Amino acid sequence: MQAYMKSAMPYLGVATTPRRQALKVVFAGLDWPDRASWQADVLAIWRNAEFREERYAALELTGVKAARRFQTIDALPLYEEMIVTGAWWDFVDEIAGNRLWGLLQNDRTATTRTMLAWSTDADMWKRRSSILCQLHAKTATDLDLLYACIEPSLVSREFFLRKAIGWALRQYAWTDPDEVARYVAANERRLSGLSKREALKNAGKRRGK
Repeated sequence: MQAYMKSAMPYLGVATTPRRQALKVVFAGLDWPDRASWQADVLAIWRNAEFREERYAALELTGVKAARRFQTIDALPLYEEMIVTGAWWDFVDEIAGNRLWGLLQNDRTATTRTMLAWSTDADMWKRRSSILCQLHAKTATDLDLLYACIEPSLVSREFFLRKAIGWALRQYAWTDPDEVARYVAANERRLSGLSKREALKNAGKRRGK
């Protein structure tokens, strides 16, 4: 696991399914009087982790049912710390695709403003997060936000940004393949080959090609 993930942090070697089963039992019945208490528990696990699975546990704790009421813009500093200090796709993609999407649904104006700021941030993982924050949005996708977050990274040579652009477009192609095909054609010279290949994978399937 450690070699596959190219991780400096060691693994215990617990696979995803048994880990989640164990955490479901451990986290069952948890509740917090306020957001600060929940955040303190998450960060205690995250910051003190010695093994990567412990950080996965912190991620799981952010998504338990009892924490739903805390998924507002006030939780953004927590996720920002986890993104910046986690600095790898396994952590970042879970937060971006699920937690940031939750914030966007609950606090659209404030979260949109932050994602636009992150799209030009010096930290590559924050830029990736802004691009991926609508992965599960489907028909609720804000195309203006998606394209605005992609724009600053269009000419980047960074693999993780190119991959994120393609992935975000590929996901939206399940909803509107013609729009994705149009966008790719309009930005043919600026999109990397990787981004274009990823973007059009689902567009062809949805259009019966």
